[in-house]
Amino acid sequence: MHEFLARLYQFEIRIRKAVNSQMRGNFRSIFKGSGLEFSDLRTYQYGDDVRAIDWNVSSKGHGTFVKIFREEKDQTVFFVIDVSASQEIGTSAHSKLDTTREVCGVLALSAIKEASHVGMYCFSDQKEKYLKPSNSMKQGYQLIVNLFKLKPESVRTNLADALLFTLNVLKRRSVVFLVSDFIDSGYEHNLKALARKHDLVVIHMYDQRETNLPRLGIIPVYDTESRRTVWVNTSSPSFRNSIKQTFRQSQQQLERFCKQYNANYVALDSQADYVPQLIELFRVRKTR
Repeated sequence: MHEFLARLYQFEIRIRKAVNSQMRGNFRSIFKGSGLEFSDLRTYQYGDDVRAIDWNVSSKGHGTFVKIFREEKDQTVFFVIDVSASQEIGTSAHSKLDTTREVCGVLALSAIKEASHVGMYCFSDQKEKYLKPSNSMKQGYQLIVNLFKLKPESVRTNLADALLFTLNVLKRRSVVFLVSDFIDSGYEHNLKALARKHDLVVIHMYDQRETNLPRLGIIPVYDTESRRTVWVNTSSPSFRNSIKQTFRQSQQQLERFCKQYNANYVALDSQADYVPQLIELFRVRKTR
């Protein structure tokens, strides 16, 4: 745990220095909201936007009233994290789930330092861990510790249910980091609803072994989620091209989906240095 925390601090400092030096800014733009929240009512004055009229109050016959809004100062940062068995793909030293833990830990540290409310929902095909959003430093470390120590009870994935849970528990607009390998189907409708209601950042986690299989001949492959073993010919060019093409099509489809619904998208190789891509994510969000 101490080594894990030290690693997170190193990455967080590295990202913060890059953001401050290259963009003359800080993490605030990726966490702080630009939305408005209801503050008070006042009587309608000539020139006011009619869309701000509170018709429920005005209908009581005491005059016409408009809503007063103020800028949201506190932002909720919520992590929706896939911890199903497919996230265990990788080397013996580092899997997709290990990288997921690091990325979420780094972002959680940064969010807490910006006084954001931070929460987490870890899922497989069931609720594995839920932390209600809070803005204390203790909450940030509790999130990191829980994520580091989490041992999922189920091996399967149900992304649609996880998105529905998130929609139900987050009542106000939040920054939502959805971290998954997206090896599932039937979740598009709920993902669309989440993107419309919240400021969504999709982090697509993958491993090179899922796109570039080593040439090992005919080998048994065990699917940890379906608990089935199938034999595949990893030396077959057609099979290798099929695997690569399927992944590429899935990635492009998800990226187009995010662009259509104004969500940020970034694909991270679990075995590569992800810091430059996170810095680019900050740059894109500041520009937006």
